[in-house]
Amino acid sequence: MIALYGLSFAVAFVALALWFALKRELAEKYFSRLMFLALVLYSISMVTAAAPMVYKFQTVFRDMLFLGVFGAIFSRMAGWSKGFWVGVVLALVALFWFYRQFVSTTFPYHEQIPLDAQGEILLELKEGHQVSELNNISNKYGLNLRRAFFPKDANSTELDNYYLVDIPNAKVKNLVRIEQQLSRSSAVVWTEENELIQVEPLRKAENPTRLPSKFGINDPGVANLWGFDRMQMDQLYNYLDQNKIQPVRKALIAILDTGVDGNHEDLKANFKSIDAASNRDFKGHGTHCAGIAGAVSNNGIGVASYSRDNRFTSITSVKVLSDQGFGTQEIIIDGIIKAADANADVISLSLGGPSNQSRQRAYDKAVKYANNKGAIVVVAAGNSNRNAAQFSPVNSKGVIGVSAVDNELNRAEFSNFVQDIPYGVAAPGVGIYSTIPNNRYETYNGTSMATPYVAGLLGLMKSINPDLTTEQAHKILTETGINTRNSTLTGKFIQPLAVVKRLK
Repeated sequence: MIALYGLSFAVAFVALALWFALKRELAEKYFSRLMFLALVLYSISMVTAAAPMVYKFQTVFRDMLFLGVFGAIFSRMAGWSKGFWVGVVLALVALFWFYRQFVSTTFPYHEQIPLDAQGEILLELKEGHQVSELNNISNKYGLNLRRAFFPKDANSTELDNYYLVDIPNAKVKNLVRIEQQLSRSSAVVWTEENELIQVEPLRKAENPTRLPSKFGINDPGVANLWGFDRMQMDQLYNYLDQNKIQPVRKALIAILDTGVDGNHEDLKANFKSIDAASNRDFKGHGTHCAGIAGAVSNNGIGVASYSRDNRFTSITSVKVLSDQGFGTQEIIIDGIIKAADANADVISLSLGGPSNQSRQRAYDKAVKYANNKGAIVVVAAGNSNRNAAQFSPVNSKGVIGVSAVDNELNRAEFSNFVQDIPYGVAAPGVGIYSTIPNNRYETYNGTSMATPYVAGLLGLMKSINPDLTTEQAHKILTETGINTRNSTLTGKFIQPLAVVKRLK
């Protein structure tokens, strides 16, 4: 429909010009009809275009104003034989300028999502081609291209063919044109914008009503975890212990976030460092998520996770967001690669945001790379009360997307909905008490909190069955989960005991 929009506009303009330029009888019969047909096709392209209604109205107003002005000019020139060809040339020049300046860059629609100033575009080269083949475009705009990703198993992925394109500040206004020219090169498979992502501020909440002590562990903060009651964690603990279930191997859960305070009193014994720079967290977001997924149970402090004796999982951190909570698509993808190369069994991303493009190929390839190395990737649905399919990376192929519910199993008022995410589930995301840096604890809301609940359970599952795939895991989570107040929008609410019974 993008091509239809440009073609129909150009045909309408030419038909309008010929309507006035040629004999009235012939014009009335043919070119008026041609213009009418072009405008019908133009209207269809507008109705079907993926863009906000306000943006469409602005586009129609701009285009019709242009046609109206030249219609008036053509009308005045009708019958002026001496100036006919001059008028034709001027009209074609005006059409070329307007088409290049406006029409060609109107769709696809771009939200005002900020891009990384150090690299605005991610570009995938075709296998066997060289970046030097783009020198003409690079020199024209002063572009700087550098290799984006360095996966260990480069032969199993095309991620090593990705380059980051840095556009000089003075040329950023030409972003769409630059991206179009790059994508048309015979050396290029794909281009997409390297969007900035900002983790949403932590939504502080009141501590929920304290639970009775029924879990058989001595962590005092467990009394604040309403999710443990809804997920029947006491029954899970008893089942694991009474049946002497042992892990095939200890699963590793990677938290991709603002970093994790690896020295936290309730995380340290479960924490495995793979990158010293990721073992600190000034924002607190990553540490809160880490405590939900893998806090040390039964140590007399803080909170707990999915077993009484911590034998099933450990956690690690890959810092993909700055201390202020900012990250880029490139850095997050690189974090997925690093986690997969570190043999993570589960990769948890409590981050994301609206995307310019409905499909982002680099995210898809990174998830596939992680899946091929045995990892399951789980991503927050987002906190905008919208369709998660409009957000990345939760809309990537092969991820499990997580919505948030409250203690009555209502969809949290802020939670995005996952009915259009192939692998969607629900977990506790309101009033979630967990670890924050410097041996402290706090209660927050968000799909960010729901996501590590699913990641922790997936870690338990992978420790028992290391060969479990994303599709198999989601099938088990869904078939054993219970209904929320609106399961169509949230997915099923996870039930750990039923999950483990299905695995055995």
